[in-house]
Amino acid sequence: MANTPIKLLIAASGTGGHLFPAIALAEKLPDYQIEWLGVPNRLETELVPKEYPLNTIAVEGFQQGFSIASIRTLVRLAGSIFQVRRILKQGNFQGVFTTGGYIAGPAVIAARSLGLPAIFHESNALPGKVTRFFGPWCSVVALGFEVAAKYLPRAKNVCVGTPVRAQFLDGGINAALDLTIPENVPLIVVFGGSQGAVGINKLVREAANAWFDAGAYVVHLTGDRDPEADSLKHPQYIALPFYNNMAPLLRRATIAISRSGAGSLTELAVCGTPAILIPYPFAAEDHQSYNAEVFTKAGAAITLKQSQLTAQELQSNVLNLLQSPQELAKMGEKAKAIAVPDSAEKLAQLVREVVET
Repeated sequence: MANTPIKLLIAASGTGGHLFPAIALAEKLPDYQIEWLGVPNRLETELVPKEYPLNTIAVEGFQQGFSIASIRTLVRLAGSIFQVRRILKQGNFQGVFTTGGYIAGPAVIAARSLGLPAIFHESNALPGKVTRFFGPWCSVVALGFEVAAKYLPRAKNVCVGTPVRAQFLDGGINAALDLTIPENVPLIVVFGGSQGAVGINKLVREAANAWFDAGAYVVHLTGDRDPEADSLKHPQYIALPFYNNMAPLLRRATIAISRSGAGSLTELAVCGTPAILIPYPFAAEDHQSYNAEVFTKAGAAITLKQSQLTAQELQSNVLNLLQSPQELAKMGEKAKAIAVPDSAEKLAQLVREVVET
């Protein structure tokens, strides 16, 4: 029995922000037997490595207010809890780890109803409603930002940072950039998280000509939902729906223009990339603004609100930074000071302490 591997069920679903930290954790537990809990037709069906068997359940979030739809959701939630209980019992799992979202509820309830430990990782500065509700049920809540602790007064919590993808660590971060960009030119990298950001895209296209005139190149990751993604043509402009080699791209960037999802911010911090942050205005409880505030207060970024932002203002903010290399260097250092490069190791150690005792 001593050589039987510990079995851990990882419940992470839906977005890169939920999946990438969970995958990074799994890679730090090579001696564990790990299976995944997800939802059909979500990003996990593509992103979760094949060595982790994927179990899927039907679960969804609650809409605002009470309706027939919310009754249906409750019934489905109850069914999903029994599904997870069955998976945990039949698989002889010894614990559950989750990164939040809809799937966390049934995963935590099922684990605790069976007397199994549950570990929650919350990457945002303002914990989500699911975290705030289920956090006290968990053995421990691991935090991406220290400031999140004040919103979880009844939960045991510890700050470990947010794990990044393997490409941002060790040799990966110094890998070659496979885009044709001259060595000594300023580079502006624009990205809107895993879904892209049509609102930012429009502002950037309107502002970009002045940046070209200043000698800058722009790499613009538009996402795949922007019908005007190909409308700007310029020899100093590269538009791509997605780009996988993000670590060397952010290392090379002079400035990033980005949403402020926790995953994106973690990657900016590890790379020491100065940033202009434009929080997603429709994020749940405006949590991206809370994330951005951590970076702005630290001096690592400038935050601009999309609702009040004009192309002219974005253009001038970027130009001012391009003309202030000392300020950019300071911002980069402040970003690196926020980073927790060994976050995945810290989280793995926490999981071991909880599951193995």
